[in-house]
Amino acid sequence: MTALILPHALAPRVIVGLSGGVDSAVAAHLLREQGYAVAGLFMKNWEEDDAPGYCSAAADLADARAVADRLGIELRTVNFATEYWDRVFEAFLAEYRALRTPNPDVLCNSEIKFRAFLEHALGLGADWIGTGHYARVARGAGGARLLLARDADKDQTYFLHRLTAAQLDRTLFPLADLTKAEVRAIARRLGLDNAEKKDSTGICFIGERRFADFLARWLPDNPGPIETPEGFKLGEHRGLAWYTIGQRSGLGIGGVREAGEAPWFVAAKDAERNVLVVVQGADHPLLYADGLRGEQLHWIGGAPPVPAGALPFDCLGRLRHRQPLMRCTLVEYDSRSCRVHFAEPQRAVTPGQSIVFYHGVECLGGAVITAASLVERGRER
Repeated sequence: MTALILPHALAPRVIVGLSGGVDSAVAAHLLREQGYAVAGLFMKNWEEDDAPGYCSAAADLADARAVADRLGIELRTVNFATEYWDRVFEAFLAEYRALRTPNPDVLCNSEIKFRAFLEHALGLGADWIGTGHYARVARGAGGARLLLARDADKDQTYFLHRLTAAQLDRTLFPLADLTKAEVRAIARRLGLDNAEKKDSTGICFIGERRFADFLARWLPDNPGPIETPEGFKLGEHRGLAWYTIGQRSGLGIGGVREAGEAPWFVAAKDAERNVLVVVQGADHPLLYADGLRGEQLHWIGGAPPVPAGALPFDCLGRLRHRQPLMRCTLVEYDSRSCRVHFAEPQRAVTPGQSIVFYHGVECLGGAVITAASLVERGRER
């Protein structure tokens, strides 16, 4: 592997993951201002298709090159398509086949952006990697810790909770104390063409596309009935894998005259009978849970915050990105699983998504949700 040529050889060397977006561009600029020797690296991680309007890798690379030229830094490219398929996308498909709703951004960060990219950057001679994530790192005798960003709306610790202290210790987050508005203002002052570029909302590294059409390439339909909890049939679903807990749109059942005009929501998936269970009204009791079970338990610091004998452990939690932190209690755990109780019932607790734990402003780690404990029936779904 040829070492990257970085200016100011005596300065600490940072390779920034330039995505073509405004956040990574401003991150690279700020690190240069702080005295680091900065270079950029663009990652291409999807090669199944580059159809116009779907995968934006070519356009993003052009934007990244424009940023590098404007900032006067070197830019290289690397292809992690094999790593992405093996470490992220296969797991993504497996979760859907298991009728859960995965969050690929979580695995993408731990396996690609902070593993494959970090290893590649260190091999090129970097001392650090830099990214445009909104999060903070605190370093001390106990190792690196992940902290909430200043901008609560943009904070990305939810997606970073599977990182390790060792990965964080090699990472710089120069946007930690900035808001998105401040980042865009910096980009405008620099004359960056991507200053107003919209944030990506597509699947990590795959781009924005018609999700159902994309997923249909790997998941076959398996139709079955849509029913109320009482067993009244309302219609037919495409396949349980295509739906998520709390979903309202795309059910195709419309109004039911006898039930009034209140909207319907997915409350459960009955895999044994291949039935999609729906309820009416956004606040229906079957949409709420008072706790959950989780697997693939991970602690950023490598160890739980308290020994098993000291449980229960009161902390804060988050079930989805941008959700306000909620009070919860870690009731039990072992090396890979945990049970959590909520101080107040939570809506649409979704298997396949993550429960992320916090203590104050520190992100401790998290787990993948496998089952929610229903308030009304005291059973799990």
